[in-house]
Amino acid sequence: MPYDPQLPPDGASAASTGLWPDPLSLLLESTGEGIFGIDMDGNCTFINRAGAGMLGWDPADVLRRNMHELTHHSHPDGRHYPVDDCPIFNAFREARPCRIDAEVFWRRDGSAFPVEYSSYPILDGTQVRGAVVTFVDITGRRAAAEALQKAKDELELRVSERTRELSAALGQLRELAARAEKVREDERTRIAREVHDELGSLLVALKMDVNWLDKRLGEQEARTLEAAQDMRRRMRGKCQNMSRLIETAVDNVGRIITDLRPSILDHQGLWAALEWQAHDLLPAAELALDWHMDVPSGLTLPEAEAMAVFRVFQEMLSNVVRHAQASRVVIRIAVEEGLLALSVQDDGRGAPAQAFEAADAYGVMGMRERALHFGGTMEILSHSGRGTLCSLFWPLIRAERFQ
Repeated sequence: MPYDPQLPPDGASAASTGLWPDPLSLLLESTGEGIFGIDMDGNCTFINRAGAGMLGWDPADVLRRNMHELTHHSHPDGRHYPVDDCPIFNAFREARPCRIDAEVFWRRDGSAFPVEYSSYPILDGTQVRGAVVTFVDITGRRAAAEALQKAKDELELRVSERTRELSAALGQLRELAARAEKVREDERTRIAREVHDELGSLLVALKMDVNWLDKRLGEQEARTLEAAQDMRRRMRGKCQNMSRLIETAVDNVGRIITDLRPSILDHQGLWAALEWQAHDLLPAAELALDWHMDVPSGLTLPEAEAMAVFRVFQEMLSNVVRHAQASRVVIRIAVEEGLLALSVQDDGRGAPAQAFEAADAYGVMGMRERALHFGGTMEILSHSGRGTLCSLFWPLIRAERFQ
C-alpha cells in the first residue's frame, strides 16, 4: 500500500480536525521545536504549531506545500539551493537519517534564521514513503558561542599585552569561567529539549507504523493464503523497523540522560532538590544518612545561584561516594547571619590536606570557583582515618523571601 497520510481539510490544522489520535496531537503541540512530515514529493503532510510559527505561517497554510520551495530554497548568502543538493531529500530517499546544523530556513517574510534539523525516513518495509523532520532555531546558541569566543580572544590578547595586570586578568578569567559554565548549563537544558524532540520524531514514526500494522491486520482475513503470507512478511519487516526505531530512542536517552538539568530544581526549588539528591544518591550507595535542614520558609535564591549551590552539593556527595569509603554521612543545611551554611561530613578514610590542593583536584577547584564567583567560600577539613568535613558558606544578599 502506498503511504497515504490523513491530511486535514484546507483551512484547518491537523490537531484541530481530530484526524490524528489525541496523544499524537498532544505530542506535536507540546514541544517548542518544529516538527513536520513530508511525502516523497517533498510536500508537507503535517506540521505542529511551533514549527509553522517559526516559519511565519499558520499550520493550515503550510499543508500540501513543498517544504524545500517554501523554506529551504536558498543558501544563507541568498544563492539558489537546488532540491537535488538538499540533505533532507537525499537522505530520506536513501533510507537513512541525517542531522545538519550549518544551514538556514527561510521565513514567510523573506528573512532567514540558522537551524539545526534532523530528518528520519518513514519506511514501508524497505520502501521509503516520506520523512519526519525536526528543527530548532539556533540563533541564540550561535550568538552565545560567538560571544564566548570573542570574550576568550579578548582575554588572551589582554593577558599577552598586560602581563603586569595579572590580578585583573585572573579576575576576568573567573568571569569567563562563570560565563562558560552558564553556557554549559544552557546547553544541558537544550539537550533535554533535544531528547524530547528526537523521541517525538521517533514516536511519530512508530505511531504511523502501528497504524499501518493495525490496518493490515484488520484486512488479513479477506486475503488469499498467498496474499496473507506475503503480507505477513511485510509486517515482519515493519516490526523490525519499529524495533530499530525503539533501539535508537533508547540509545539517545542513555547517551545524555546524565547531563539533563534536574527538573525538580525548576519545579520545587533548591531546598527540595538538595533533599531529593541526598536521599536518592546516598541510600543507593548503601550509606546511612543523617539529614538536618533548617531554612526559613519562602527563602529562594536566584536561578543562577540555586544551580551553582546544587552543583556544588552534587560534587560533595559524589566525592563521598567515590572516594570516602564511608558508612555514614551527616548533612546540615542552615541559614546563619545572612549566610547559607551547607556541610557534608562523612566517617570515611579522610585524606591529607594537600590532596585537596593538588593540581588535578578538579572537582574541588570547580566547587571553589563556583562559590567564589558568587562571593561564597569553601572549607575542607580532613584527617586520615577520621573522615572529611566539607562546608559551603554562601552569602544571601540576592535571596528573596516569600510568605
